Amino acid sequence: MCGRYASARNRHDLLEEFEVELDSEEEIEPDYNVAPTKDVYAVMSRVPKVEGATQPVRQLRVIRWGLVPSWAKDPSIGSRLINARMETLADKPAFRKAFASRRCLLPADGYFEWMPTPDKKKQPYFIHPADGGVLAMAGLYEFWKDPDGEWLCTCTVITTAAEDHLGEIHDRTPMCIEKDHWTDWLDPRITDASELLVPASAAGLVAEPVSMAVNNVRNNGPELIHPLQDTGDPSPLF
Repeated sequence: MCGRYASARNRHDLLEEFEVELDSEEEIEPDYNVAPTKDVYAVMSRVPKVEGATQPVRQLRVIRWGLVPSWAKDPSIGSRLINARMETLADKPAFRKAFASRRCLLPADGYFEWMPTPDKKKQPYFIHPADGGVLAMAGLYEFWKDPDGEWLCTCTVITTAAEDHLGEIHDRTPMCIEKDHWTDWLDPRITDASELLVPASAAGLVAEPVSMAVNNVRNNGPELIHPLQDTGDPSPLF
């Protein structure tokens, strides 16, 4: 699963990186310990609600992590729907409609996974592009209307089976979309995106042990993603 990630790039960098056409001008602080129910940046394409508009426009929005289906009685279900398995997207009632027309990209600097150690503790690892680039994690988003008529937009991270060395840390990993496929993935007019679902690739990713301070969601800062060897601790596993 993906239960924590880092997203520290500022809004202007994301607007440029993802070639956003419409900026909501919503801004959140850099977050090195993104946890479920937090607000996150999401890139999506939607047709503007203006007369004559037919083409989807790429947007950057701030939404909540933890998908709340439109039919949910209350938003608490979102804390249990932070991930969606790639293999069952088209079948699960919570994700089926969103997969057909509400796909998004969730920008991340990297994500955290935990690996059991001989002393039965779990060592956190920060998995990120070796070149410092951004990960475009595949996601779905949904709208939910509360009893007072207010709309809540939420999202989930799509996961797939981890391959190569990443599978030794955890058997699941976020599915990421290559830049060449961003337009198709985001296009709400493509209602069958099954061909865009691809297995995870560990190419270009490194996994480095980091401080256990990340275990506490109240801790937040760049030190959480610094590899332990920077402070004289053991070297990375891989």
